[in-house]
Amino acid sequence: MSGKLRKINFLIRRRSHIALVAILALVVLLLFFNEDTSYKLNMEYQEQINELEREITECRDSAAYYRGRRQALMTGTEELEHIAREEYHMQKTSEDVYLLCGD
Repeated sequence: MSGKLRKINFLIRRRSHIALVAILALVVLLLFFNEDTSYKLNMEYQEQINELEREITECRDSAAYYRGRRQALMTGTEELEHIAREEYHMQKTSEDVYLLCGD
């Protein structure tokens, strides 16, 4: 009896790497093909994250631009007059305004 046990123990120890390889293959399959943790899904999420970060950067840049423009309007009359003339086509009573329209 002990000879059979010794032989079985030897075979199990000799082929123990097969179980390890099978477990590793199962883990890899679960990581790559499981719906919740798939590699493809993670890449899509990373692409969305990058797109949202670019959008945040653009919004911060435009907010800084408008903050600076607002500050210039609050402190300087020259900037206020410039905007009133160009964007709203205002004029002084003694001036003639010519609008040039381009294609």
